[in-house]
Amino acid sequence: MKHDMSAPEERQDSTLQGKSRFDWREDLLHSRDVKARDVDAYGFALSWYEEWRVKRALAPGRESAEQWWLQAVKSKEREEWQLLQWAAAMRWFLAWLKVCQEQGGDGLGIPERLKRAVHTMGARRGLAVRTRETYAGWLVRFGVYAVSESRVMDETVARDWLTMLVEKGKVAYATQKQALNALVFFYRDVCGREEVDLQVKLRKTSRRQPVILTRVELMALMDKLEPLYKTTALLQYGAGLRVSEVVRLRIKDIDLDRCVVTVHSGKGDKDRESIIPACLRESLSRQMEESRRFWQEDRAAGVAGVFLPDALARKMPRAGEKFIWHWLFCMDHISRDPGSGIIRRHHMNEKTYGEAVTRAAERAGILKRVTTHVLRHSFATDLLRSGADIRTVQELLGHADVKTTEIYAHAVELGKGVMSPLDRVV
Repeated sequence: MKHDMSAPEERQDSTLQGKSRFDWREDLLHSRDVKARDVDAYGFALSWYEEWRVKRALAPGRESAEQWWLQAVKSKEREEWQLLQWAAAMRWFLAWLKVCQEQGGDGLGIPERLKRAVHTMGARRGLAVRTRETYAGWLVRFGVYAVSESRVMDETVARDWLTMLVEKGKVAYATQKQALNALVFFYRDVCGREEVDLQVKLRKTSRRQPVILTRVELMALMDKLEPLYKTTALLQYGAGLRVSEVVRLRIKDIDLDRCVVTVHSGKGDKDRESIIPACLRESLSRQMEESRRFWQEDRAAGVAGVFLPDALARKMPRAGEKFIWHWLFCMDHISRDPGSGIIRRHHMNEKTYGEAVTRAAERAGILKRVTTHVLRHSFATDLLRSGADIRTVQELLGHADVKTTEIYAHAVELGKGVMSPLDRVV
């Protein structure tokens, strides 16, 4: 196959900074060695590859292409003509990428450039890591929709995309606000535009009732949970923590004498305290010693310290090597930090932990949609059922508005003193 790569269209824009950039989508449309009937099929395969690669923070190139082929393409039965077509698309892309790199380009697509721009400016603005990840995720989705850099910079395209999310996507109101805030941050902070008004009317959606486990179901869940995740789940339920909060706890956040856990930079970048069940003191003490063992291994091996927020890392560059900053629930292996590229030890993976909880619920025969957040729901309702003041529960959960906490009060009231009329006649 011949490849006409003599003059790929270079894209220069100060908003999405980086090396000289080239847009494979534009060059694919103008390529003289790809037949018109194959352009859409090539575009489908390469968009799939790019989305898969960006999600895993992999660089464009032969190595990531081979991983994509084995893990995504060959993971299912495919028609022979599909494999031939997608292989041809990837050969075209790798040849195109070689030309780009020879001319000083990096071959990154629009979604990836948007992701990097948001992370970079978010760090400069002091946004919490989770907020940066959320905004970057929305900008990646917007980049896939917009396709070209000129359309990304057009606010009317952003308005159309948001409208589609609201009217066709039927996403929740909070999700709509997230997407809107991400775009406003991009145009205002990344692009430097003084006024940003996307003129999108968000649509209120009905509030969903929380899934709540009975105490029998809760104990059955814990009984079926793999030992590695049991203390994590018990603490999440016992303190009412969000999943992101429990997996990111550090040694210094646990006060076993006072039975208090401190959550730093929770939702809304707020700090708060919650209760530690007295019955978990021994388990948490063992967990801290397990964490100490991994910390000692890392120090002996000269592994970099654990991740610290940017401002803290600048102020206390060696703090990540101290035991008090080590993760309470850490991984049993070291890996590359996708943000900095540093090899270090990370905290327990949210997704892996969540999947373990869901599997345990299935094994326990619980006929409800069980996620890790159900443990937090159950904490709130059990406290209210035992007579705790709603304001106290609000503070423990870290809710900004008591109306959010009132959802649990309503769920508790339904289970108390209300009898169906059918029970009176049978």
